Amino acid sequence: MPLLHAAANRNQKFALGSLGGRFVLICAIQDPESKTAKIALAAIPQEPRHETHQLLAIFTAGHSNSTLTELGANRLVFADPAIAHTSGFFDPREPDGRWLLFDPMLRLLATWPLRDAEAAIRALESASSPDRSSGAIQAPVLTIPNVFEPAFCKRLIAYYRAKGGSPSGVTQQDASGRTYVALDNAFKRRSDCLVEDAQLRDAAMHRIYWRLAPMIERAFVWRPTRMERYLVARYDANDGGFFKPHRDNTTNGTAHRRFAVTINLNAAEYEGGDLRFPEFGSQTYRAPTGGAVVFACALLHEATPVTKGERFAFLPFLYDDAAAKVRESNNQFLDQSLQPYRE
Repeated sequence: MPLLHAAANRNQKFALGSLGGRFVLICAIQDPESKTAKIALAAIPQEPRHETHQLLAIFTAGHSNSTLTELGANRLVFADPAIAHTSGFFDPREPDGRWLLFDPMLRLLATWPLRDAEAAIRALESASSPDRSSGAIQAPVLTIPNVFEPAFCKRLIAYYRAKGGSPSGVTQQDASGRTYVALDNAFKRRSDCLVEDAQLRDAAMHRIYWRLAPMIERAFVWRPTRMERYLVARYDANDGGFFKPHRDNTTNGTAHRRFAVTINLNAAEYEGGDLRFPEFGSQTYRAPTGGAVVFACALLHEATPVTKGERFAFLPFLYDDAAAKVRESNNQFLDQSLQPYRE
């Protein structure tokens, strides 16, 4: 499935890549008013079942009509003629449209002509849960202990408590390609504190350079040379702190990011709040205090809700010299509220 943004009834810039982690059946319709389309839409069950495991969505190359509006009360409906032509959902050999079934990693499994609604829906409903379909697999992440020693973790937490945190926004992109940050408490609840103390920043950088970067190079045959963000984040059980499934490099302003790093600062002092990679099952990941979980920014991931206590983490992004050129060239797309990057 293409990692595009499309206009939907739930979000005008819906990230198709966020659908990972479940089986997805797309009903791709050229013209919602056609006879074949009306028959296909009538076959769709009124009430969705287990959307965390199986999702049926409608994508039309035309404009929404009353039938789609009615279905949209319970279903995810896309009406985006511009994206329809680049999505790959439509096939000229099927002029009315077609059904497409994707697996939890968003790989295409099967297609049916639009007239074969029953077969397509039956295939979705018979699909096993994502965990059973993939078996016991490990997400392609690297867990490295002892990047920060306990005393340094406490210094970072103390810095946060002294300076305080601010609500953390979600990076987004508008139709013109502009990257901006907006608060969205339904998608993310976290407070962030940027580390401005030069001595503390250098101490964090040197630990990552000497203790983590060599292990990343050994595992991924890639050496990070740049780091973005010296940031201590706090997820609090009082508001169920979480960050829903997302990818870290899907906007012009974040396209340079290569690997994300989560260094837990107090791993034994909270419940919930683990990392999950939905495309690879429901298994969660937590590094010990001072340890890091490293993963490619293109992976769909989430921070599950903290259910007890508060979670502190240091959250940088890593990239290299080539990506630094990408970052600088994309300054033109940054909202004026965001600081441009300079070598």
